[in-house]
Amino acid sequence: MKNEYDLRKMKSRINPYASKLKKPVTMRISEDVIAYFKDMAEEKGIPYQSLINLYLRDCIAQQRQINVEWSSKNS
Repeated sequence: MKNEYDLRKMKSRINPYASKLKKPVTMRISEDVIAYFKDMAEEKGIPYQSLINLYLRDCIAQQRQINVEWSSKNS
């Protein structure tokens, strides 16, 4: 191994993993939902944020849809 490398000779290239990087987001999630995923993550031996990501990824793969109807308040 060399003591020093001349990095000026290196050719740059696009990071092939850049599209797979995770993006930090801030979300407001109910305490009971967080507790549910933390408990399940502890059973599985993985971080709860990774478990939530896996669940959401599965929703994408299965093309799950949720039927949400917001009630409108009469003024």
